Amino acid sequence: MRLQAALLLLASCVPSTWAIYPDEVNHVDFHHALLGAPSSQSTFFLKPSTSSNASLLYTLSEKSLLGAVNPRDGSVVWRQNVSRADHGAASGLLRASDGTNAVVSAVGDYLSSWSALDGKLIWENSFAHETVADLELLELQDASAAVATKDTIALFAGKSGTVRRLDGDSGEVKWEYKDESGDLPFQASSSATEVYYISLQSGLLKGSKIKVTSLDPLTGRQKQQVTLNSEGDVTGPEAVLFVGSNTAAPLIVWTDKASKVLKVNVIGSKSVSSLNIDNTSGEEIRSATVHAPNKLNSLSHFLVHYQTDSSSWAEVYHVDLKSGAVSKAYSLPRLPGWSVFATSNKDANVYFTRITPSEASVVSSASHGILGRWPLQSRPTEPAVYAASEVVAKGDSVAVRSAAVLASGDWQLIRNGQTEWTRYEALFGALAAQWAETDSKEDLVHQLEVEGHESLYGAYVHRVKRHAKDLQYLPDWLKELPKRVLTSFLTDEVSNLDGFGLSKPIIVATENGRVYALDTGNHGSVSWSVKAVDAESWNVKAIVTQPGFATVYADDGSSVKLNVTSGGIIDRSPASTKIRSIAIVNDEVAPFTIGIQENGAPVRSVDRPGFFVTLSDDGRVLGWSTEDNKVPVWEFLPAAGQKIVHATARPAHDPVASIGKVLGNRSVLYKYLNPNLALMTAVGKNSASFYLLDAITGRILYTTTQDAVDTTQPIASTISENWFAYSFWGDLSDASDAKGYQLIVSELYESPISNDRGDLGSASNYSSTDLPLPHVVSQAFVIPEPISHMAVTQTRQGITTRQLLCTLPATNSLIGIPRPVLDPRRPVARDPTPVEAEEGLFRYNPSLEFDGKWYLSHSRHVAGLTTVLSKPTLLESTSLIFAFGGDIYGTRATPSQAFDVLGKSFSKAQLLLTIVALTVGVVILSPMVRSKQINQLWRTG
Repeated sequence: MRLQAALLLLASCVPSTWAIYPDEVNHVDFHHALLGAPSSQSTFFLKPSTSSNASLLYTLSEKSLLGAVNPRDGSVVWRQNVSRADHGAASGLLRASDGTNAVVSAVGDYLSSWSALDGKLIWENSFAHETVADLELLELQDASAAVATKDTIALFAGKSGTVRRLDGDSGEVKWEYKDESGDLPFQASSSATEVYYISLQSGLLKGSKIKVTSLDPLTGRQKQQVTLNSEGDVTGPEAVLFVGSNTAAPLIVWTDKASKVLKVNVIGSKSVSSLNIDNTSGEEIRSATVHAPNKLNSLSHFLVHYQTDSSSWAEVYHVDLKSGAVSKAYSLPRLPGWSVFATSNKDANVYFTRITPSEASVVSSASHGILGRWPLQSRPTEPAVYAASEVVAKGDSVAVRSAAVLASGDWQLIRNGQTEWTRYEALFGALAAQWAETDSKEDLVHQLEVEGHESLYGAYVHRVKRHAKDLQYLPDWLKELPKRVLTSFLTDEVSNLDGFGLSKPIIVATENGRVYALDTGNHGSVSWSVKAVDAESWNVKAIVTQPGFATVYADDGSSVKLNVTSGGIIDRSPASTKIRSIAIVNDEVAPFTIGIQENGAPVRSVDRPGFFVTLSDDGRVLGWSTEDNKVPVWEFLPAAGQKIVHATARPAHDPVASIGKVLGNRSVLYKYLNPNLALMTAVGKNSASFYLLDAITGRILYTTTQDAVDTTQPIASTISENWFAYSFWGDLSDASDAKGYQLIVSELYESPISNDRGDLGSASNYSSTDLPLPHVVSQAFVIPEPISHMAVTQTRQGITTRQLLCTLPATNSLIGIPRPVLDPRRPVARDPTPVEAEEGLFRYNPSLEFDGKWYLSHSRHVAGLTTVLSKPTLLESTSLIFAFGGDIYGTRATPSQAFDVLGKSFSKAQLLLTIVALTVGVVILSPMVRSKQINQLWRTG
């Protein structure tokens, strides 16, 4: 107790520091700025400026995030969210042209143009009740145009197919063409002189005919229509392999139903070329993909990539511009396993890049001779599904860099066979995460448990044997000792504290069925990733960790148990009862889990004592005993017209360093400490209520209702120790129509009177039903922006001042608000008295501006965060923080400064030199002093 009191006093005396320092960025924190899995049709290299040969890598991801990536290191140059709430799962389109500082995107009914260099918005436009089906840039400009921007051709699929030409500078509509025939709008295309509208016309019996309508690029008027006889082959849009655009000879490519004949039409002509597909494998062709250039001055060559279950190959075709004839030029060999191809241009030349599990190669479209071949230095752990490439010709040789998207959704850049970087885009939108302990500590934990159940003598003998067994590691420890000593003098403090629990793995589960392990002590690098389930969608409810392994629970009742060190799958349980959540019950033996069904009832009973609280799908709160899942112990319903939307309880690790708050006059205000507190958030039509319940009895301890609340805005809440907080958007006061974002903080005490323990202060025995109501002190603050999620920092003993962790979606930030700032006992409309000032209180200000020092994310934009986790370390001053949901962000928080560790400014080398100098001085001066003392004795004698 004395040690805790001393540490508490020390923590309170240290001036609070809230954010990381600039020199700690990338040392104590890490950030994965994610875009999501890149889309195959909207990923490319582009030179945004004619004055430079430097290219950037652009993509519009499957999550509707548009961004530019630096190909050198994989860092995000800029990114923009182009999604809208009413678009749903609409796929996006992205188009650009070399030398123009603009990229044009379309998602749903929303079109926008962005500066390719810095991501600034140039123009935007939307068309209600219409969806963009295709998007192209018109390379051929009007003769009078004096600007370098390209106009946009957009095809909309609504009640009728509509083609619009949008101005490249303003996004305004120049002309539009509507198709009232009832055909299915499919795609838009263009050549050097025409704009084409391609639609699918239903055949008389089965299939569809491809109809091509030629439009005047200046007026949009129809010039001619051509209908291709394709109903025997084309059953729908998915049957058309390719519609080219912005080339000298735009093409439409499809195959017959048996995939034995390739059919090609040069858009604008009526002729269809049929070419036999050389499939000598005897296997069925699973997919055929067409790769072609998209520049007006490029050669009219294209490649078709064929894939079977066990092999792949490609055939290159040439188009005669005069006759429109299509002929096969050469074939690329059949290779086992997977392959991906990509097309790139250099002036009129066309290059095809092929990536296989073992090598990367480049060929020219004009000849089958391999211009460059490089073995892959590190083979991809997953098959690549598509890629974008950039080829640079250097005399007779070439260099190539390819951005390959793997089956996992991750993104790799391969330069001449060497993997330069990997972006783990599958981590975007992670569903669950949890801190883990490696199996190196599992044996120690087991041995300590054994010693805990032994007699005093037996435990002593067991420990001696354990230490004797540990002597086998002594030679290795001694061998590493010089290196450790030297390293301790040469490295910074922030990177040399792994032994204090600052380097912990964290397990992350994603929606595509993968599990990742991130090393928080190594800039969040991925230690391993594994495909846990073979499913496209995986709705993870929770991750529960124990030393050595982690178990991931899904909503179908299935679970996967993994080794946290290697990622190996230890065990699986099949799908059973559908669940909505997982209850983790802690008892004296070990924590155990129980699945919770949609109706709030547990899936099973457990023959171990415990208690937990659940939510039902009809908005009820239920209290259950682990030993009986038939009838709840208690049930709570909010007021009529309200529904419970969120519930939170005190964290499992929430130590209390002091049972009371010491006031300035040395009296004590005792905290209301109940480990079973649960905070419920219920919303009505335009109100929000917050209920504080005792989880054992279901008794309402405190309730408050806020009127005129916009329930469509974020409402966040959290609870810790003897206080809770929540935020919402609503009226600022009853007497004013002003509205704003508010943060409410409430503290619970046993009594409003200091040195008073309340009604049960002198009771020696009492039950949960006898608990008195707490005395609640609340205060409201007006905050500048919404809070979407709240959490609280955790430390080992709870001595360090806590921070309220808040995610800010408006500014893509993570902040930690110090608890003293949120103290509801701050004096209102007056300055604090000397006694209050001694306690640390200062004048209340209803407007709470977010101080720049509170930003744990520093100047970073951490987008899409939905959950924040906190973890204590062996250093009482330090708490680990991990945030996920969109980006991945991790950092350390020291709310009361790092009072228990030496800082970076402390020079260990200088200390060592000082000790050496003092030692040398003592050795030299010691004989001189002794001689002087002896001489002094002789003189006095």
